[in-house]
Amino acid sequence: MRRAEELINAASNRYRITVQVAKRANQANRASRRRREDHDISDESGVKPVMRAILEMSEELTQLGVSDVLPR
Repeated sequence: MRRAEELINAASNRYRITVQVAKRANQANRASRRRREDHDISDESGVKPVMRAILEMSEELTQLGVSDVLPR
């Protein structure tokens, strides 16, 4: 929850960051589904795609800085 708040606070536009998180989660979900279909395995992490997207984006935020991750 804290990381989601950090992303929202760092963004100039809540709608834009929400859309970015949704797109990232959708991409991760598709990739995960393809891997499961290709290898007949279940998703080993219990993290939902949207939470994974928030975690990844907040990590990028701390590593690269706000301007590189969140367009203004």
